Amino acid sequence: SRYLGPLHGVPIAVKDLCFTAGVRTTGGSAVRRDFVPTFDATVVQRLETAGAVLLGKLATTEGAMAGYNPEFEVPRNPWGEELWPGVSSGGSGVGVGGGLCFAALGTDTGGSIRYPSGMNGIVGLKPTWGRVSRYGVLDLAPSLDHVGPMTRGVADAAIVLRAIAGADPDDPTALADPVPDYVADLDRGIAGMRIGYDQRYATEGVAPALASAIRTALDVLERQGAKIVEVEIPPRAIEQNALLAWQVLCAAEASAVHQATYPSQAESYGPWFRFWLGFGASVTGAQYAAAHRQRLETSGAIRTALREVDVLACPTVATEPFPYDRAGVFVPPDSAAATSAGVPLDWFQRSSRFTIPWDYNGWPTLSMPCGATAEGLPLSLQLVGHPLTEGTLLRAGHAYESATEWHRRHPAV
Repeated sequence: SRYLGPLHGVPIAVKDLCFTAGVRTTGGSAVRRDFVPTFDATVVQRLETAGAVLLGKLATTEGAMAGYNPEFEVPRNPWGEELWPGVSSGGSGVGVGGGLCFAALGTDTGGSIRYPSGMNGIVGLKPTWGRVSRYGVLDLAPSLDHVGPMTRGVADAAIVLRAIAGADPDDPTALADPVPDYVADLDRGIAGMRIGYDQRYATEGVAPALASAIRTALDVLERQGAKIVEVEIPPRAIEQNALLAWQVLCAAEASAVHQATYPSQAESYGPWFRFWLGFGASVTGAQYAAAHRQRLETSGAIRTALREVDVLACPTVATEPFPYDRAGVFVPPDSAAATSAGVPLDWFQRSSRFTIPWDYNGWPTLSMPCGATAEGLPLSLQLVGHPLTEGTLLRAGHAYESATEWHRRHPAV
């Protein structure tokens, strides 16, 4: 028999932003309803080289933002049909969480690997910006976009990351640093690893069951030999104004990406993404520059705050999975109802300080199940590392998994 590689025969699916030769790639948009690429994205090519069997494409919000195009299906959370599946890699989260594929690829610009990982009770790895080539992956906002694996366990994330990471002549922003053997290092343990924790950052506005699950996870990591270190993420770096700069950057970059079809084909976009592109087109150079400066200041303050630790532990998002307004996913944000894509704006505000800072600075994050509510819904821990320390995150996650059973819980589907 012919062994193809570490993913030989493994069924994997990819978010419908990844080009697949001869197979439609829509990016969740009617504008691209009939777009069939002539080549594979680098990540797709690398999965196939490693032996993966590509099952198909997974649903994404339009343009990988928050809302869906009315012509497309919305993924359903396997833990409960009324529960939010997370965006924008919702299809990837649901596919892995529901056991439809062993692994999936997602993308993350402001939380899009982590929202669905938290909502579907799975592992999500957002690599360092540039660790994985974005060639042949439709952009939302190139300076913020990351491509990464979504899996049921940490070891699986290590295997997939090893397969897709590394330099790519077709993507000049892909990092040339050698790709370590993440799998071989998994069992090295975490003795002496310094894990930072900021109680205010990790508990303010966070569901009590989740806050206490994170504390318990720290105890587990400590018993595995890690040293828990108190740190302080400067409040000014993560206050709402600092994170609102993300909207300016993301929308302006999105409007640049979609210049060929917006506004000329504006009517083919769904109401939510059309609103987003309109906002992006209205951003001035001065506004973009001010937002960029805010991004640099937040990133600099965080870098200083975390210089003494290897990893930061915090929630992935602010709560467990929750019911949402399915009809709302097709309409623009509603300021009167204070919702966006069927989700309370307050929820995004409470969760964004766990997602946006790591898209600003491009640092790697690992999300993983760390508990369950009284009703049995999954809770999610996020570990954050310095640039190119995915191996450290995976080792910490694997040590946590080896001492707990949360990653073995699956929805009854």
